[in-house]
This record gives sequence, C-alpha cells and structure tokens, in this order.
Amino acid sequence: MLGGLLVVSILSTACALGDNPAPDPAQCGPFPKLYKELVWNWLEKSLVDANSAKIEWEGDPIPADLGEKEAHLNGWLVRFKINSRNRFGAFTGKQSHAALIRDNAVIKGVGFGY
Repeated sequence: MLGGLLVVSILSTACALGDNPAPDPAQCGPFPKLYKELVWNWLEKSLVDANSAKIEWEGDPIPADLGEKEAHLNGWLVRFKINSRNRFGAFTGKQSHAALIRDNAVIKGVGFGY
C-alpha cells in the first residue's frame, strides 16, 4: 500500500523546471530502469574530469515536459547534485543539475553552462 502511494506521489509530481505540467508517463517512453548508468555515461562525455565526480541522486526519475510552448519534449527527469573538478583542478562545489531521459538516452541536460 505504502509503495503504491509512493509511486502515485512520484508520478504526480510536476516538473519545477518549467511552466509545463508533468505529462502522462505514457508520453515519456519506457521508464529508465538503469537511469544512473545512463546519466553517468552521458556525464563522462560532458565533464572535464569525470573521474573526480561525486554524485548525489535526488530521487527516482519523474515524468517531465521540458519543451517550450507547444513544442513538447517529454521524458523522465533525473535530478542530481554533482561536485567535480574544473579545468583548473579545483572542485566546483555541489551544483544541482538534471537530465531528461527518453528511450534510454539522455536527450537534454539542465543546469549546465553549455
């Protein structure tokens, strides 16, 4: 019973990153069971020093629409905080980011400066 309530709570959580309400999970593609691995593989290509990265996961993926206006971009949003070394070798401090996953691939990053 409690597990069912948790799932309903997660699935009904709206995305706070934009003005779009959370889409129906059926519009987001299959749930990414290996989301941590998918995000890590994506980060390895994106970070200056991926081996130094320390990641704090902020819950399971939630359905989200990160599109603009009528152009929907639906997927599963994974939120995390990351601390890694920059080009100067110094740690950046924990920074909040997110990745939107659809069909077992990261299709958009949020909170990165590029």
